[in-house]
Amino acid sequence: MSIRYPMLACMAAMAAIAPTSAMATTPRELLTIAAFQATDKARALALIGQAIAESDRILASQAGDREATLQRSIAIGYRAKLTRNRADAGTSLRMFEALAARDPRDAEAQMVIAGWHLDAIDQLGGFIARTVLGAKTQAGEAALARATALGSQRAFFPGLAAMMQIRLNTGDVVKARQWAEAAALAPTPTPLDALMQRNAIAILPALRANNGKAAAALARKLLPFGRLAG
Repeated sequence: MSIRYPMLACMAAMAAIAPTSAMATTPRELLTIAAFQATDKARALALIGQAIAESDRILASQAGDREATLQRSIAIGYRAKLTRNRADAGTSLRMFEALAARDPRDAEAQMVIAGWHLDAIDQLGGFIARTVLGAKTQAGEAALARATALGSQRAFFPGLAAMMQIRLNTGDVVKARQWAEAAALAPTPTPLDALMQRNAIAILPALRANNGKAAAALARKLLPFGRLAG
């Protein structure tokens, strides 16, 4: 069954930033290019397919590998969005939840669960997202809070949380600003952290001016797949 599946923003952001597709060798790198560099659906889907194939290759020799499992589940979520496939959507959520059950302190697993729920609600609206997919605002917000608490030592988690929060609720500027301020000061041990720190800093002026709508509009452009046409 096909649907207009949401933009799965945080799932795309799980990958480290790769400069060019020619350099991409890992599922993370391939998915990052799909999320941040691809400007058309066909290119994004091709990269997603490569990421799934590479994840499968790793899992064939290292069954249960956490990184490959995470990236494969993210890739399936991407494919759900781009092909509007409900079955893929459900599969990706079950995989995310299994990762979280395996390690309740896995901040990345919590963040992708948050993204699954909150992206669905943003794309489809609360009623349709809940009825068709089972997406829930409360579940998304709870996972977002857990991810941010568990990942407080890195800029990625509060930075992404700030953008997702202001997109969800343009009236709740205080919470989004707190997370953006935290991201601006947090360590950036990876390129992904540096990217999310820059993005958090970019929306801070609007948040400080109490302009939630402007901050949300910019956040949508800065979140993964903001370059994808159509």
